Amino acid sequence: MVLSGGKAAATPHTPAAPRPRLSVESDPGPERGVQAPLAGVRVALLNFREPQQSVAGGAEEYAWQVSRYLVSQGATVHFVTSREPGQARTERLDGITLHRMGNRFLVYLLVPLWLLLHRRSFDVVIDSMNGIPFFSPLVVRRRTSVICLVHHVHDRQFYAFFPAWLARIGCFVEGPVARLLYRRRTTITVSESSREELRSKLRWRAPIQVVPNGSPVARPVGGQGRPAEGDPALVYLGRLVGHKRVDRVVGLAAELGGSHPGLHVHVVGRGPESESLAALVAERGVAGRVHLHGFLSEPEKNAVLGSALLNVTASEFEGWGLTVIEAAAFGVPTVAYDVAGLRDSVRDGVTGWLVREGQTLAEVVDRAIAELSDPARRAEVQQACRAWAGEFTWGRTGATMTRLITTELSMSEISMSDRRRRSADAARPLTGTPDLRLAVGETEIT
Repeated sequence: MVLSGGKAAATPHTPAAPRPRLSVESDPGPERGVQAPLAGVRVALLNFREPQQSVAGGAEEYAWQVSRYLVSQGATVHFVTSREPGQARTERLDGITLHRMGNRFLVYLLVPLWLLLHRRSFDVVIDSMNGIPFFSPLVVRRRTSVICLVHHVHDRQFYAFFPAWLARIGCFVEGPVARLLYRRRTTITVSESSREELRSKLRWRAPIQVVPNGSPVARPVGGQGRPAEGDPALVYLGRLVGHKRVDRVVGLAAELGGSHPGLHVHVVGRGPESESLAALVAERGVAGRVHLHGFLSEPEKNAVLGSALLNVTASEFEGWGLTVIEAAAFGVPTVAYDVAGLRDSVRDGVTGWLVREGQTLAEVVDRAIAELSDPARRAEVQQACRAWAGEFTWGRTGATMTRLITTELSMSEISMSDRRRRSADAARPLTGTPDLRLAVGETEIT
């Protein structure tokens, strides 16, 4: 499952499709009779969204897959996040306890309050900073380990979504405030580009570890889906949100239609930009060659993706490029802009092509189509893509995170005997403090 082609691109407040259960690759857990490395360890993972919510994306996939792996290593994981209308406040999935509270703004108030009430119940907090952190170091016990997870710097993204005055506040919180608050906390990010931007843009002082995303296992194409129409067939896979600039991908049908009359563009995903994209397709007169698929089931999505010639993304900023690796697993190269994150996930000239300053997306896509028209060159690129995708697994990501957590625990002097004593009742509901119900309209902490 990759969220961008399905649930990640849901329209706001639209119930997501059922999420299939996945096995954690490469390390399903300790062997029988062997002490699990995280037995008795209670982890709170704080994240802006969770995978079943609308417009969830790669950050949610990362957080969920890490949570699943930690459970397989013996940890008890509580995933604390926002809540959309109609969602249960508490739910248990994949061995993870979900706690949902607040909308996209109130979540940053309610989650720290919830954590304050339950601060004695956790050994480790993974605080995902989606531009704004959850300020967990202020509310947990001194002995509780806090790991800050940052996918990318959000400075430009604040200005893309909010008024200038609010964007300036966001940049201040992400920069000076967070830099001071997390200065002694290990920070995790997903690419070298993100690490460099943390240092250069935010002047981040804490130690930074790069723990890349994993990648889904490529499923066989066929059976339940139709291949992508067009020769060549281009595909965009992801959320339909403003900063992804999907309109530029759609525009390729008009810009390259003269030189490639058989070209078709397939857009897989959904989100708040879906209506404006449909209007753009009609305006540009390319309705017969642009296919807005919306949500596709896993087999249907794989059939479209696996039969495409190129994956194209025009995103302005990414922490990594989860859909780039997903496409590569099918042997499909990517054309993307030379921006942080994407320059890490696309190996220019090997597994795809980067659009550099002075070049246009259409020019680079046209050049890529020309190169791939040579069967030998296409086979070379396909092989390189599959080999590159094979280097990233969620098992490897989870194992790295497990090692970091055990190191943090040893440094915080949590005794092994104490952890083992608690392992017998680690799965019990949180107790010891009363539930807090803080009414804010329809919102309450539970």
